[in-house]
Amino acid sequence: MEERETTRIRRSCDGLVFAVNGERFELSSVDPSTTLLQFLRSRTVFKSVKLSCGEGGCGACVVMLSKYDPVHDKVEDFTVSSCLTLLCSIHGCAITTSEGIGNSKDGFHPIHERIAGFHASQCGFCTPGMCVSIFSALVNAEKTNKLDPPPGFSKLTVCEAEKAVAGNLCRCTGYRSIADASKSFAADVDIEDLGFNAFWKKEDSKESKIDKLPDYNRKKEICTFPEFLKGEIRARLSMDSKISCWHSPFNVEELKDLLKALDSGKGTEMKLVVGNTGVGYYKELGRYERYINLRYIPELSIIRRDSTGFQIGAAVTISKVIEALKKDNQGKLLSRGATVCKKLANHMEKIASRFIRNTASVGGNLVMAQRQHFPSDIATILLPVEAMVEVMTGPRCEKVSLEEFLEGPPLNFNSVLLSVTIPNWESAGEVSQKDNAVVLFETYRAAPRPLGNALAYLNAAFLAQVSPCETSDGIMVDQCRLAFGAYGTKHAIRARRVEEFLTGKVLTVEVLYEATELLRSTIHPEVGTPNSAYRSSLAVAFLFKFFSPFIDGTAETTKGEAVFVDDIPSPYNCLYGAFIYSTEPFARVKSIKFKTEGKPEGVFDVISFRDIPEAGENMGSKTIFGTEPLFGDEITQCAGQRLAFVVADSQKHADVAAKLAVVDYGVEDLEPPILTVEEAVRRSSFFDVPPFLYPKQVGDISEGMAEADHKIICGELKLDSQYYFYMETQTALAVPDEDNCMVVNSSIQCPEYAHDVIAKCLGVPGHNVRVITRRVGGGFGGKAIRAMPVATACALAAHKLRRPVRIYVDRKTDMVMAGGRHPMKITYSVGFKSDGKITALEIEILINAGMAADISPIMPSNILGTLKKYDWGALFFDIKVCKTNHTSKSAMRAPGEVQGSYIAEAVIEHVASFLSMEVDAVRYRNLHTYESLSFFYEDSAGKAPEYTLPSIWDKLAASSSFNRRTQEVKEFNRCNKWCKRGISRVPILHEVMLRATPGRVSILSDGTVCVEVGGIELGQGLWTKVKQMATFALSAINCNGTEHLLDKVRVIQADSLSMIQGGFTAGSTTSEASCAAVKLCCNTLVERLSPLKECLQKQMGFVSWEMLIAQGYMQSVNLSASSYYVPDFSSIRYINYGAAVEVNLLTGETTILQVDIIYDCGQSLNPAVDLGQIEGAFVQGIGFFMFEEYETNSNGLVVSEGTWTYKIPTLDTIPKQFNVEVMNSGRHKDRVLSSKASGEPPLLLASSVHCATRAAIKEARKQLLSWSGIDEPQSIFQLDVPATMPVVKELCGLDMVERYLEWILCRK
Repeated sequence: MEERETTRIRRSCDGLVFAVNGERFELSSVDPSTTLLQFLRSRTVFKSVKLSCGEGGCGACVVMLSKYDPVHDKVEDFTVSSCLTLLCSIHGCAITTSEGIGNSKDGFHPIHERIAGFHASQCGFCTPGMCVSIFSALVNAEKTNKLDPPPGFSKLTVCEAEKAVAGNLCRCTGYRSIADASKSFAADVDIEDLGFNAFWKKEDSKESKIDKLPDYNRKKEICTFPEFLKGEIRARLSMDSKISCWHSPFNVEELKDLLKALDSGKGTEMKLVVGNTGVGYYKELGRYERYINLRYIPELSIIRRDSTGFQIGAAVTISKVIEALKKDNQGKLLSRGATVCKKLANHMEKIASRFIRNTASVGGNLVMAQRQHFPSDIATILLPVEAMVEVMTGPRCEKVSLEEFLEGPPLNFNSVLLSVTIPNWESAGEVSQKDNAVVLFETYRAAPRPLGNALAYLNAAFLAQVSPCETSDGIMVDQCRLAFGAYGTKHAIRARRVEEFLTGKVLTVEVLYEATELLRSTIHPEVGTPNSAYRSSLAVAFLFKFFSPFIDGTAETTKGEAVFVDDIPSPYNCLYGAFIYSTEPFARVKSIKFKTEGKPEGVFDVISFRDIPEAGENMGSKTIFGTEPLFGDEITQCAGQRLAFVVADSQKHADVAAKLAVVDYGVEDLEPPILTVEEAVRRSSFFDVPPFLYPKQVGDISEGMAEADHKIICGELKLDSQYYFYMETQTALAVPDEDNCMVVNSSIQCPEYAHDVIAKCLGVPGHNVRVITRRVGGGFGGKAIRAMPVATACALAAHKLRRPVRIYVDRKTDMVMAGGRHPMKITYSVGFKSDGKITALEIEILINAGMAADISPIMPSNILGTLKKYDWGALFFDIKVCKTNHTSKSAMRAPGEVQGSYIAEAVIEHVASFLSMEVDAVRYRNLHTYESLSFFYEDSAGKAPEYTLPSIWDKLAASSSFNRRTQEVKEFNRCNKWCKRGISRVPILHEVMLRATPGRVSILSDGTVCVEVGGIELGQGLWTKVKQMATFALSAINCNGTEHLLDKVRVIQADSLSMIQGGFTAGSTTSEASCAAVKLCCNTLVERLSPLKECLQKQMGFVSWEMLIAQGYMQSVNLSASSYYVPDFSSIRYINYGAAVEVNLLTGETTILQVDIIYDCGQSLNPAVDLGQIEGAFVQGIGFFMFEEYETNSNGLVVSEGTWTYKIPTLDTIPKQFNVEVMNSGRHKDRVLSSKASGEPPLLLASSVHCATRAAIKEARKQLLSWSGIDEPQSIFQLDVPATMPVVKELCGLDMVERYLEWILCRK
């Protein structure tokens, strides 16, 4: 049986022809390196497609690509990553973006409506990609032969619906709402399992809930491939374009002739292309003269299945291979034992994400593994099945084993991989014909994300034949093939010595133990490989897992229309910028040059500190604590510091030029850089903390220590940094205006501050600068201070060149320059009673602030604000803000608070371990009474009835069945060797302060309402709450028609000249303060309109809203009101939370089984918005505590540079069961409608996941000690943050398998 991926009949046309959302495009000339994303964003109105990572790792740029086969009259639809897809490769195809699915003009699709109704969009930057992923899943589900679903649903299953969005990243939501929106289309969904939404009430019947969902009619789905394009394809018989430098050979012979003609021996001038996904990992700076598209060569696109095995063309996509391997007749390949093909397919589904697998070819993956040592899963899993490959070099074709192919010299660029063959092991005579023989095949991978989209720490695949031994009761290994890869070696290998050792032996504990010892000596990661010991232990763990069931006694059950800054069309004559940054921490800059002779293509200028006007200042950002320079001058202050700004005619040319820059450094006569807090202390390098910001000591530390029965002296903790990973990177557009003015559109949380910095840098009066911000695609603090230099650099370049200049910072540069969360070192001593009551805590904290003060001086106060959540008896602290040669650290969601809360939990855990007490009991023993709360928090403690923490603590225990689940965890751990569970309940206390905020409300003549506030919409629902507040407050006029007032209210963009004193959008309280300001404005307007309304009421008896406003205009009533809300209080939030975690002891993988949160929101302004904020913050906290490693090299230069190396949580890493209760704790007359903040405090709750993981590790270590025959108390340990898989596995025991086998042997 034979399949071809695409049918193509020869006949060419001029230029490139394709469709986008049903609109025809024809291009006569195209730069073949242009990506589909670049075209869509620069040449079309379809701006829902976003650039975020540029690596195919986030899903923000996902579109649906449709291909038409005229021979079979079929359309194939699949998602692709448009940032990697070359424009020339979509010739004859149709593209669908989120606007093509639905829009405000033509009507939204039920996908958009359900995403909105399930509150699954916050900043909205990633939402269009999510919508396209769901849409593609719906379209393809309809093509299956499944039974028709009930009305309103699709043929999708719940599992398929979740997988549809598994590769899309979101930093705002907690994914639960996104998954619910997607699952709402599934035929097998239990509607009762879907979470909070705007469609139904909790008490509605199941039938009523289904009826209230936005209607989905699968019979009226959108046409994905326009008829006009089908007609053109039929008329021309194919869509073979004639694009200069882009070649699409028709067969292998044509390919040979083309390669011979080009004679590209060096490989730098020619590129073979299928999906172009490799550039997501191996970035390309140089240009290729020729591109050869292999997609349409029949021999390379074939999938042939017969009795000898599978032949797969090298250009076949991974998705197509998965589909073929899953077909019903797959069992023919291996009729005995496990089905090899199915397991190969299941493993391949964990490679990358679906929109990458849809275009990435199996051949390209293997060539990267062979030529560039890419850590390929495919190479590893095909090794044990003895796959063969066919390679063409010049006129000669040769078939070799995959093992020989991988071990050979790197392919030259005239060699082409033609096909891969998976042989039928049985037909080839490799399998014994014993009646009782069993063939086993398993694949394994350990990666940060279970469903893929993450490189593995190690992958493995084992194929073996076993049979009962004829001379004993054991199981004999007749033969085996063991492959390992991605562990820090050049390519996947076969463990031949282990295979030879096991073959012919009866599986016993002794044999398996010797095999593991032999394997450890075989798996040697190369020097410099991260987590090398962990990777070696994984190899042993996987081998044990494969063979252990055969050893007695060891078997175990084991919408898209929101406009962002980069969506604004480029003005005429616009230029583009990119930063050149330092790679040295403290060095003299001698020169900046380019690798190329002369200026790189498209470059206009290179802006540096020398280009700052004479009247201006070298200022890139400022806070009340000081400034940071826009550009480094003669001496760099850190690796990652901005040195210059390349300006070119396109963003692509600017980015390439910046990467081609070469900086010549010198360190003569300079002191060594300060790269650690210890060195900062030694050299007394600190930032001052103003006395009014430094917290007060609490109680008498000497007296507290004297009361203690026990003391822990000099405990130590270290906390690393975290990157913001907003989906929209830093971006700005500066446009020169008349009278030496500058208009800057910036994605920033504080336009007012950027306004001042730009004015000072340019040396112009403040009224000559205008900063506009409509919305921000995720901020988390990173779009506050760190956004200022981006806007300022654009303004400086525009000022000098007198042309518009814009920038969209590429992800790598953003990560290098961002700064992120503050790292710190903590040393503590604690005194406590034998019952767990702590009497004194003495703590020293060294904060790494980086090169500039930024907001770092507020950190001591923020840390202490949450550290004081327990009654420590007495608290003494010494906190130093260290000035180092690192990038300036800045505010990141809950800055200082998350660290302070974690430090408190670490101390409690340490005390509990010391006393061998249950941690939960120690926590409870040290919860505040109202008296101790008032002692620690003084004026901000509020009144006694407001202290809700004790009642929440008890309520959570009841609602989450905490005590029952604790016993279940103990029983699970007793019964399971290789998985352990932990459960943790953590209290949080978060002090928040409101800031003064301006507002303006204007009623227009048609009765519509325009609202301006100082706060910026970041995805936190600020505009939603403000609109609701305006509607609520204006409705007090009691006119007819005010019930529909919400639809008349619009919040407009922030403008630094229109709305002054806007301040920062930060600290979780801007929504509250903005609502308060709007309420004051509305109260004023109601007061002005009330006399007129009463007069009209007497005259006419009926007054509509429109009539009232019309009369107000006629009688010159001032219908615009401004306010400046100044709060007179601060408030405290009380939250607590519980989590259950399962740890796989063989791999170190953690699974969050259940989360229960009770959150005190006061009287929530909008429960739906607050719920989304709680979940989103919590999941971001999971990232900090469990996954995200923001690593630097020895110079302090960030090396976690993108989605390949920096892993934020995804849909497959969030809690399996996520229960959140927004508790309304009553009214408070001094708060805005009695509300409380919800943006930052929930992030602190994620520390309980870390604590639960620690509890599970503790059980594993107890078990390990028992295997060693040690009954003494286990050692106290610290669990690092983040608790990644290698960290967890190391604490559980890298040699756990060997220790277990030794224990078994000793018992015999």
